[in-house]
Amino acid sequence: MRTLQSHTAQENPPSRSPLEVLRLPVQAKLAAAWTSLMFFVIYIDYFHLYQPGAIDQIRGGGVYEFDITPTLVTIFLVVIGIPALMVMLSMTLPGRVNRATNVIAASLYIPVMVFNAAGASSDWAFYYGLSIGVEVVLLAFIVRSAWTWPRRTASPVTPAAGLNNEPPRTTQQA
Repeated sequence: MRTLQSHTAQENPPSRSPLEVLRLPVQAKLAAAWTSLMFFVIYIDYFHLYQPGAIDQIRGGGVYEFDITPTLVTIFLVVIGIPALMVMLSMTLPGRVNRATNVIAASLYIPVMVFNAAGASSDWAFYYGLSIGVEVVLLAFIVRSAWTWPRRTASPVTPAAGLNNEPPRTTQQA
């Protein structure tokens, strides 16, 4: 006699680990990665204040090689605002739009993060290299997760128009 498995058990095959590991939806992975990136960017900017002369430079009206202007502060707001919006959008947009939005936004953010090294002295090369490396890894994870988003497959008895109502197929069902 065959026992019925729960919906969760079908999506998460048994593992050899004594700990329960559930498969996270792609939306949750993307939102978590954008959240991590957002906090990391904020902390990098905060730790910049520990560099000798950084606070005096800000008090003098400059950040790196740039004068502090309303335009510059608005750019900073956009740079941190996009990841904040992507957290929410990753959880709420429909799948196809969500996938494209995440791939495009994360891909465009890679050069933005690399630009953070502009004006940095060679004394801080390891700090900026490490921070940019972590940012790029997070963005690459976002691009990969969105790009490889699992697709639903059509059931032989269900017409293609009914794909929105069909649960995703797993390798056990194929």
